[in-house]
Amino acid sequence: QVQLVESGGGLVQAGGSLRLSCAFSGGTFSRHPMGWFRQVPGKEREFVAGISWSGGVTSSANSVKGRFTISRDNAANTVILQMNSLKPEDTAVYYCAARARPSASYAYTRRDEYDAWGQGTQVTVSS
Repeated sequence: QVQLVESGGGLVQAGGSLRLSCAFSGGTFSRHPMGWFRQVPGKEREFVAGISWSGGVTSSANSVKGRFTISRDNAANTVILQMNSLKPEDTAVYYCAARARPSASYAYTRRDEYDAWGQGTQVTVSS
């Protein structure tokens, strides 16, 4: 059973950077497309970034393009979200997700395309 554990969240000033990590266990990491989503209270969980199983294809939400970068280290079973130029509106709980179904070399963007989720890590950006 796939398990995901996020780390790296915290409090940062606007314009600053944070690096989120997601540790994967319970499967063969290199077979799983991965993603990051975020959620604020009262709103739907929204897509942030996704990466194919090989790492060769990535996708990101328009709201974070040019600021956030997703990457993966298949040797270390880890997916990273590097967040730069943070804004107060980036404040949310960030969740790591893994797709367990047979997958194309594709960066999936919808919540229902993922099968396993971490517990989330809080990111707070102060103005």
